[in-house]
Amino acid sequence: MFTPENLSAFVVLVGLVMYALFGGADFGGGIWTALASGPRARQQRSSLFNAIGPVWETNHIWVILVVVVLFVALPQAFAALFTALLVPLVVALIGITFRGAAFAFRHYGEQTDRHLPATVEVFALASLLTPLAMGMAVAAVAAGRIHLVDSTVQAGMYSSWITWFSVMGGLIGVAICAYLTPIYMTTRVTGPLRDDFRLRGIVASLVLGALTAFAIPVARADAPEFAARLARPGPIALVIAAVALGLVTLGALWQRRYTWSQVLAGGTIAATIGAFGAAMFPYLIINQLTISAAAASKAMLLTFLIALPLGALILVPSLLLLYYTFRGQPNPQLPPQG
Repeated sequence: MFTPENLSAFVVLVGLVMYALFGGADFGGGIWTALASGPRARQQRSSLFNAIGPVWETNHIWVILVVVVLFVALPQAFAALFTALLVPLVVALIGITFRGAAFAFRHYGEQTDRHLPATVEVFALASLLTPLAMGMAVAAVAAGRIHLVDSTVQAGMYSSWITWFSVMGGLIGVAICAYLTPIYMTTRVTGPLRDDFRLRGIVASLVLGALTAFAIPVARADAPEFAARLARPGPIALVIAAVALGLVTLGALWQRRYTWSQVLAGGTIAATIGAFGAAMFPYLIINQLTISAAAASKAMLLTFLIALPLGALILVPSLLLLYYTFRGQPNPQLPPQG
């Protein structure tokens, strides 16, 4: 069970969870920028941009970790996934690039009073398309449409990832981002703005719950092998944990326990992604490529697993210091609606 290749795959899963928790909240900021409404719409957008500003580039380190681990420790999976899922992954990369550019241009435009048109719109659209494409790519590995023959992908450019189950995965990816952001924001604003984000967090909780529930019958119809594996004891326990944590998060939001709601929301997403990973085990591409078959040599795996904690000794304290420094303080003094 605790083989070098399995530990490497677990690092990939942890990277996906961390990217969802941190990068996902950034993408959600773009989604809620587009959905800002009411008499405080401008303040909602400003508070979102202020919260994202110090950390938005750093949060992408987790997706870089996932790509590097696949390339170094699980190269067969890297080759197969980046061949079969080229289109959605390129869409996600373009979205990340345009999103970052729009965010930067908006920032410097505000400083110089020379605003470029449509920067907010580009930021919002890229924030929507990126998690949609990533969610579809992740779901595609479980959909059963990626076929390998002698380690070579035998699938069209679109047939491997355009399925009903993959579309559902993309929608869940968007919903995860939209769910985390307003819950995180409840500790970064005060007064009526806090109530705005609290309400959006409650709505997003219900939407995410509905989508994940609907994903089960979709999986049974479109990805039956994954649905059967999801019903095993380990995955189903994580599904139950995700449902329970989601309900408790909803209760914490309802009772205005904002700090607890953030912790519980993170646990909900971690359990949800964990259930997906547990159902996939021991496959990286369902019924086609196992973790052991995708792994690099033992020497490479051991070298990687030795280097990983050494790098973490530098990276993790730096990230903790960054997040602590810019953890955000409630700031009601935002510009009024204009």
